[in-house]
Amino acid sequence: MPKEVPYLLVDAFTQEAGHGNRAGVVLDAAGLTREEMQQVAEILRVSETVFVTGRSGPEVRVRYFTPTQEIEFCGHATLAIGYVLASEGLKDGPAYLKTPVGTVPLDVERSGDGVSCVWMSQPEPSYRPLPPHSREVLAEAVGIDSRFVHRALPLGAASTGLWTGYLPLVDASILASLEPDLGALVALSRAWGISCVQAYAPTAPDSFACRVFAPAVGIPEDPVTGSAAGALAALLARHGVLPRQGGTSQARLTQGHALGSPGEVRLVVEYAGARPERVRVGGCAVASYEGSLRIG
Repeated sequence: MPKEVPYLLVDAFTQEAGHGNRAGVVLDAAGLTREEMQQVAEILRVSETVFVTGRSGPEVRVRYFTPTQEIEFCGHATLAIGYVLASEGLKDGPAYLKTPVGTVPLDVERSGDGVSCVWMSQPEPSYRPLPPHSREVLAEAVGIDSRFVHRALPLGAASTGLWTGYLPLVDASILASLEPDLGALVALSRAWGISCVQAYAPTAPDSFACRVFAPAVGIPEDPVTGSAAGALAALLARHGVLPRQGGTSQARLTQGHALGSPGEVRLVVEYAGARPERVRVGGCAVASYEGSLRIG
């Protein structure tokens, strides 16, 4: 029997509709099967769609789907659902998303009657080295010579929910000239156990610009990637790159300019001694469309 599925499209990490990274949000997916959620994500054709499968007090259970598969975590879709819950009055205080990678606390900053920023506390960061010669392999896969790879910034893999490989570049101007080989990126992503590759470059001591390629999960290039941004902040903090004030570091990441969909991610790293213990990822959002679709 056909089912009617209401949904919203939310642009995350921006205050302007059509910019940032668009996520689908389905607030009531309790009656949907996994196959039906995948069908909805395929029809919406945004990079990720988040489905609320249950709510109990401040706890909200969610699942994430790209147009081709289910994934364990998605930063911009998490920010999008936090924005919707707060702006529609469904959650007055903090919310706790129950995700496949663990509990993700959400907090909201308000300005007047609106939501000015949503903050998510991502899962504790993990790290691992990339294989030998990964500098040259990654450079070739994104279409540049390895001499443009920054030697003083960290190259490696990190995760706060989704494993990402990081390629540091010597200057942000190089980002615009990248010509990724999507087939090569799929192959190395599967071989190395990562979901995406982020090429990043410094624009100031606490600011960076980047591009993210995720063809292995069905996304050739992602406009703004909250999960990869959080893990990058942890990786930079672990290597002593970010300026530190007491027990925290703050940073800013811009992304999406190459796709004509710019967005900005705010980042806060909290330390336990010298170790980055927690990353908070924040940004604005705007609801751009509300609709309904029929499946089955």
